[in-house]
Amino acid sequence: MDGHPAVGVRRFVGVANRTFSAVERGVHRVRVTAVRALLMSVLLPLMSLGCSSGDDDVLARARASGTLRVALTEANPPWNFLDGGDHPVGYDADVANELARRLRIGRVDFVGSDFASFVGGIRADRFDIVISGQTITARRRTQVDFSRPYAVNEVSIFIRQDNDAIAGVKDLAGKKIAVSEGTTQADFARTGIPEADVRTYKNATLGLTDLAQGRADAALISRFQGVYLAQNKGLPVKPVGPTLQREVLGMSFRKGSLPFKQAVDQAINAMIADGTLSTFSRRWLNGIDMAAELREVQASQYS
Repeated sequence: MDGHPAVGVRRFVGVANRTFSAVERGVHRVRVTAVRALLMSVLLPLMSLGCSSGDDDVLARARASGTLRVALTEANPPWNFLDGGDHPVGYDADVANELARRLRIGRVDFVGSDFASFVGGIRADRFDIVISGQTITARRRTQVDFSRPYAVNEVSIFIRQDNDAIAGVKDLAGKKIAVSEGTTQADFARTGIPEADVRTYKNATLGLTDLAQGRADAALISRFQGVYLAQNKGLPVKPVGPTLQREVLGMSFRKGSLPFKQAVDQAINAMIADGTLSTFSRRWLNGIDMAAELREVQASQYS
């Protein structure tokens, strides 16, 4: 099915060899014209709905339902993770709740997903927006739209505490590299590290845990996350070498959702200006002032 309701059409049958009078032919033409007009009155609105792209106004729909559907991994602390009561917490969760408040949407419905499924989930309308540390890339922007940046992230190489053989990216050739599937780190490992044995995971926590247990030689993840997990989960891992990548992160949503994008961008700008993002990042991201970091990001890096 194509998603449209079935339309019943009454057809004329059994008249192929019959000769019509002029009056009958006139009546037949009137009936056909009436049926065509009825069909067009039914089908045109449906065609308009089916062909609309994003501009069905995600913002109006979310306000009408009273719920903003937000996707995140629920497993990438301190960006986002589940607390003891299975409620999402972390920088992304705080930002999502504040965004909904500023958009005048009463409820946030968090939807657990992963990086490999975010773009497809947006396009399939399983959620309204992804707030989960997605890097803004040209390839992703062919399929979804992004907000202005709400965070920046430094990606580092992590290794086991007892490993002294790896000092930087040049030492990763041919090694077992843990990454989250669907991330820019996975792309880098596949294309930028010669003969790498790339091991993919649903989230970085699983990858870093395998590294700690000796099933990988290195992991490419957010420096914030690696340090957080090492400290809070007791994982024997450490960052090594210079920052591998500095990424600009945005919130993604359906392409063409212009009213929604404008409202989201306005809310993020206000959170930067009034110190809200700084409060959230100092709470979760090792004291960093995210608003100050974002003020240094040039528009050419994400537009």
